[in-house]
Amino acid sequence: MTLLEPHNMPFAAALVIMLVLAVVQLVGVADFGDADVDLDADSDGLPDAGMLDGLLTLLGIGRLPLTIWLAVFLFLFAGIGLSVQELAQSLTGSALYGWLAALIAAGAAIPVTGVFARPLGALLPKGHTTAVNTESLLGRRATITVGVARAMSPARARVKDVHGQTHHVMVEPHEEASELHAGDEVLLVRRDGNRFYATALAERRLSPTGN
Repeated sequence: MTLLEPHNMPFAAALVIMLVLAVVQLVGVADFGDADVDLDADSDGLPDAGMLDGLLTLLGIGRLPLTIWLAVFLFLFAGIGLSVQELAQSLTGSALYGWLAALIAAGAAIPVTGVFARPLGALLPKGHTTAVNTESLLGRRATITVGVARAMSPARARVKDVHGQTHHVMVEPHEEASELHAGDEVLLVRRDGNRFYATALAERRLSPTGN
């Protein structure tokens, strides 16, 4: 079985993308380590932000720079997929359809990537991320990324420290009657433990229909 056979193309493509990411990191053309996926759509139907934050932690997202996490996932995806095809061919005499093998490999690679993320994160050079005191994030601008922040119901927000490193914090509105929605830019004004309180930097504009 060769890597370039049609049923192995998803895994060949994954390895190519992984190599491109590795080259980008090595030559320093760009740094996507702090890249985030913003869910700026209407998030009223999304799960509780704390639950989503826990899920991201379980998957290892945040323990590694996003580029490295993705490279690890692609490597595991390709390795698991090729092993599945090899096993299928040895048992049945023919490989699985590429899309079916890709689904199986992705389903297995996601949790395995989470397992590998913790030790890999611990092995990264300490200079990769500049540690800052959480208190220093006060007075900085943040963006609500997931959920709707209400009194006693925080939402996930993204903020950059003085070094340009991205942090994810849980935010409630400073004014109890206020709401902060995904996409809103806010100012972090106070902190209580691991929870920040923020005020919106601009008034929300409602559509003519009130949505």
